[in-house]
Amino acid sequence: MLSKKTKYALHALTYLGKHRDSKTVLIHDIAEEHGISHKFLENILLELKKAGLLGSKKGKGGGYYLIKEPKDIPLSKVIRLLDGPIALLPCVSINYYEPCAECKSEAACGIKKVMAEVRDETLKILENKTLEDILTNE
Repeated sequence: MLSKKTKYALHALTYLGKHRDSKTVLIHDIAEEHGISHKFLENILLELKKAGLLGSKKGKGGGYYLIKEPKDIPLSKVIRLLDGPIALLPCVSINYYEPCAECKSEAACGIKKVMAEVRDETLKILENKTLEDILTNE
């Protein structure tokens, strides 16, 4: 399940994608449009900026803007950035692997095998879906 933080990030990115012709967008405008706490959204946008997805401008005419084209922002990147692993279990995570404490044999674990398939199919979709896909469907 996506966290509120990731959902809000996707809403903000979508808003910025829709307003690319405006050069910059104020946090206030995004927060008001989607009913997000200004402070919470500010933290999310800073994380997206640090990750190289957004730029910002201070002062008059300032705000946030997309650095990358929406087609170049895979949903998997946004989710991993804000929520961490996409896998449902740590033992099948590609980037955040941890053994399950209760598992006696990963090699013989049927749960792990099924969850690895779920991870693979989920990744196949999320790595091929981008912000552009969200914008196209709105």
